[in-house]
Amino acid sequence: MKTLRQYFWGLILLIPFVQGCDTLTNVANTINKSGAIAKPLTEGQIASGLKEALSVGISNGVKQLMQKDGYFGSSILKILLPKEVKEAQNLITKHVPNGQNLLDNLVLKMNRAAEDAANEATPIFKDAITGMSINDAKGILFGSDSAATSYLKSKTQARLTSAYAPKINSSLGKVGATQAWKALADPYNKFANSTVGKFIQGVKPINADLGSYVTNRALSGLFYKVKQEEGKIRDNPVARVTSLLQRVFGELDKKKN
Repeated sequence: MKTLRQYFWGLILLIPFVQGCDTLTNVANTINKSGAIAKPLTEGQIASGLKEALSVGISNGVKQLMQKDGYFGSSILKILLPKEVKEAQNLITKHVPNGQNLLDNLVLKMNRAAEDAANEATPIFKDAITGMSINDAKGILFGSDSAATSYLKSKTQARLTSAYAPKINSSLGKVGATQAWKALADPYNKFANSTVGKFIQGVKPINADLGSYVTNRALSGLFYKVKQEEGKIRDNPVARVTSLLQRVFGELDKKKN
């Protein structure tokens, strides 16, 4: 009977052949603890493993963003004032009654709207995962560190925008951001359009589309979270929460090494 050492050196001799193969089956051959050659992962198993990985990343990312302060409490994801408002910030605080409080309230409400809308992404992501082909799986597994996130973005960006926009606008109204925006923009625009305002350099009416702005920023934050979770699954064995994930990404670890 061959020893484990003999199997090991036999595998070493086969490495050039394995590396030259195009199929994931040959790449996935491993030696188990007993010294026997384990059955290779099938392409279907690899695709299933990747679907699990994406599902884990989405679930974790979305759950975090849905929590109170999922956006507002993050130094990276927090949605800040639109450019048009930022440029006029000093003038607003100077010429609009209670201007700074209005600005602060607007920032809070925008982030609350994004947190409220985050769950809209889940069914759209799941559709994209279900439709993932074997070739998609191969490209993702052996692609860049953010290949899965890029795949999801290419497959879901348009649908997410269409689904998010009405939800964001509804959420903006529900959490008071629309009212906060109106309370801020109306008095400022009134001042900007006044005789005095027209003579002050840099003063001009603001007309930012708050709904589109918050939608775009909310989706950017969502994909950022998905990318973070993908990175954990690729690089951290502890994040591979199922045996199939452990085996699929374990093979990727071997390829990297």
